[in-house]
Amino acid sequence: MSHRATLDFLLHDWLRVEALCQRPRHAEHNRETFDAVLDLSEQIATERFAPLNRLLDVQEPAFDGVRVNLPAETPVALQAFNEAGLLAASKDAELGGMQLPTVVEVASMSFFYKASVALAAYPMLTRGNANTILAHGSAKQIEVFAKGGFEGRTFGTMCLSEPQAGSSLSDIATRALPDVAGDGSGVPWQDDALGARHRLKGNKMWISGGEHEMGENIVHLVLAKIPGADGKPVPGVKGISLFIVPRKLVDQAGRITDRRNDVALAGLNHKCGYRGTVNTLLNFGEGRFPVHGEAGAVGYLIGKQGEGLQCMFTLMNEARIGVGLGATMLGYAGYEASLEYAKQRPQGRPMGSGGKDHSAPQVPIIAHSDVKRMLMMQKAIVEGGLALGLLCAQLVDDELTGSGDEAEQAGLLLGLLTPIAKSWPSEWAQEANSQAIQILGGYGYTRDFPVEQHWRDNRLNMIHEGTHGIQGLDLLGRKVVMNGGKALAVLARRISQTAAQAGHVEGLALHANALAAALQKVGAATKAAWATNEPEAALANATPYLQAFGHTVMAWIWLELALAAKAAQSAGHWDLGPRGPGFLRGKLAAADYFFAYELPKIDAWLGVVARRDQTCAQAEADWF
Repeated sequence: MSHRATLDFLLHDWLRVEALCQRPRHAEHNRETFDAVLDLSEQIATERFAPLNRLLDVQEPAFDGVRVNLPAETPVALQAFNEAGLLAASKDAELGGMQLPTVVEVASMSFFYKASVALAAYPMLTRGNANTILAHGSAKQIEVFAKGGFEGRTFGTMCLSEPQAGSSLSDIATRALPDVAGDGSGVPWQDDALGARHRLKGNKMWISGGEHEMGENIVHLVLAKIPGADGKPVPGVKGISLFIVPRKLVDQAGRITDRRNDVALAGLNHKCGYRGTVNTLLNFGEGRFPVHGEAGAVGYLIGKQGEGLQCMFTLMNEARIGVGLGATMLGYAGYEASLEYAKQRPQGRPMGSGGKDHSAPQVPIIAHSDVKRMLMMQKAIVEGGLALGLLCAQLVDDELTGSGDEAEQAGLLLGLLTPIAKSWPSEWAQEANSQAIQILGGYGYTRDFPVEQHWRDNRLNMIHEGTHGIQGLDLLGRKVVMNGGKALAVLARRISQTAAQAGHVEGLALHANALAAALQKVGAATKAAWATNEPEAALANATPYLQAFGHTVMAWIWLELALAAKAAQSAGHWDLGPRGPGFLRGKLAAADYFFAYELPKIDAWLGVVARRDQTCAQAEADWF
């Protein structure tokens, strides 16, 4: 009830998503259709995904020397997701989509991330893969490779990292050479309808969904470098191109054949969490599956040569928002589990004026202040994180279907918030999972309860799709200063407008003042960091800057939610029904918690940024 009720509040009382139905793209929708999609999503997630969460954790993918084996229930659950049309929920009708707003599609996915994040990773990656081809591919590439993904017939991956090059993509070693002997004749490949055909050779690491037997095909999106005229790769990221590399080859008409491409499994990664998502090392072009007698995986160039990283950012940015939402919902699952436990577990007695009355019956642990603190922390993190993910999704909608100025500002704000949407929930929702374990005590540390798995699953989210440090460098090194700080100015105006509005609402004026002060501190620290215009000094404390920026954004969101709760209280409609008046009071209490306990942390973080503190940056290796 908590998750769905909060979704309704966020979508309708705060974001007012029904207003999107006034735009031509979503004109056939209304709240009833939105609710129907969410009802169906909750049902499938509850009945098909959630029962598999522990099974997929203990029964990991296994390679028998021929194929990767997954629990038999995995494709059955994913088929239920596919048959509901959820993979293409926001896509055009001609692609089999429902033309739902992205914000409703993301709300739908929140149920699946909470039920089984490892299972939900398959559609998340497939949708992002297909969206990337849709954004940058030719009409033929879309027809052959993207449409199958949207229909759930094929699966998709992203292949970026290599064993020697994780976040440093400029150092990738995978090479792509024009295929001059595609049919064995030695004549250059002429049909460019599917893209200029190349042969890829190299190794890719950490590829989720990289090898399995589900679906008709696996469509890999692979970053590789095409050698220049001198036979050497162009240095840096400007030399990177993007290729569509199907696991099974397609013929010139685009039909999937039964012939394997030269893509071979090199091994499986055995992970702390996310165990239900098969994670692989892949070898491209090693010759195990030669095509026309030659080693080299067949790949089709997507987009322009040398612009592969820009194309892949379509998938990476979508994945970053998805990772943040997945982290949030893992935190949400832990919150709900620990809340239920705290209401049922009797232990201890209340402290009276004369001390404990040991003859009195025990009370549920939710009666104790410290347990309430840990629950309120989780509530503030997970409900705020869900709001952040939905806000970013609505910005996608505004950029796509809004008016000119509205679309431009949405794009600027979305770009600025993407590193926050990925990093903030990844750090703090995992801390929420830690608090959930603490509430359960020793039981929380056992596999008899789900909260330890939530923590293990969530630990990955600070790493994949750009580590915490990478997100900090992106934010302070690029996003806040690009175009003369234009995106930061858009955010500052939005925050200032919220603070000004809240300043006139009873009970929110102090929060409004605190938010305005936090915004000023972030601005001052940003300027101080770049005062000497020395990147090494400015970025030495990019991660503390990321943390402070994220907390300031979340304070803004919680003030917005408090305003929405106040308005709903005045309207009175949330006082009716099974939720009761405590629902809105809980939202206001979570806002109070965030401003009292969390926002003050930014002073320490911003202090080292503003001073350009070099304590860590100047440390020598032998000091450790």
